[in-house]
Amino acid sequence: MTTISTDSLAAVTLAELNAAASLLTRVDRKYLLPVHAAQDLVHALGDAQVLQIGQRRSFAYASTYFDTPDLDSYYLAARGRRRRFKVRTRSYLDSDLTFLEVKTRGGRHTTLKSRTEYDRTDLLTEPGRRFVAECLATSGACPQARADEVADTLMPALSTTYERTTLHLPADGARVTIDTTLTWSHPSAATGEAGETYQACGYAVVETKNPATPSPADRLLWAAGYRPTRVSKYATGMALLHPGLPANKWHRVMHRELAGGGCRELAGGEHRELAQAGARQTTPVPAVGLLELVGARRRAEAPGRPPGALTRPRFSRGHSACMRAAPGAPTDSLHPYSA
Repeated sequence: MTTISTDSLAAVTLAELNAAASLLTRVDRKYLLPVHAAQDLVHALGDAQVLQIGQRRSFAYASTYFDTPDLDSYYLAARGRRRRFKVRTRSYLDSDLTFLEVKTRGGRHTTLKSRTEYDRTDLLTEPGRRFVAECLATSGACPQARADEVADTLMPALSTTYERTTLHLPADGARVTIDTTLTWSHPSAATGEAGETYQACGYAVVETKNPATPSPADRLLWAAGYRPTRVSKYATGMALLHPGLPANKWHRVMHRELAGGGCRELAGGEHRELAQAGARQTTPVPAVGLLELVGARRRAEAPGRPPGALTRPRFSRGHSACMRAAPGAPTDSLHPYSA
């Protein structure tokens, strides 16, 4: 299992990160890029700090996504509906913490994320379903009667695992998360068997989380030719596992970045190894530096361009995200490792 090397960065504690960059309202952008480019980005962000808890700087995550028998959550996203939702459990395997989370979309590209501490990973209890129904109704995603119907019919649809490294950019009040060894699989609770499992080989999902203006990480990635892309762990995984589903929104990701060597099916033994918490191997990566890569690409593509000039990128505006805890939940539960 390959993780991102952060030995050159100073550490930041969870409390310090929460105090400096809680980012309850933010603009998110996602990028899919080779792991070596993500490593170059870390080296280029020399003033960044890395979240460290105990002796760990990379943390194992596992999520189970829930959907209705008609896959309402998936189809609402595939068709670009404004009032859509996502329901999942997220487990922080290194700390044995699990949360039930509901994400809904509102106006002006805002995302509202509600969460509550939870004791199950692969099914919804009756209190869990009531929490989901309340979140759907109060957010305006659907009327109360429909919210109750959706919550009562949710079942496990997809499981994911990945390793996350979280960076803090103190000068900008921004964060960057880097997810590697991402896998998608059929949840055993839904299918009765392990089913297929796919891994995004050699790729990392990099997400920038900024208060308002783009962060230095965004600008470095744009200058190197990387643009924000539509990478949804749930929707992309469902489209990979169920080729008959409409997937136009994720066609580029599936048929370019993840095509060929970018994604492969794992054998059962490989999947068990990846899912095992703490089974890590850090691969040293030369400190080539994304800045050097950017400079070389600029010189090759535009020999007459003045040094330091940025190409005006075409990029999506991203979306604002607002996260709240369940009523009565402690404030620090908003960000065990990062949103």
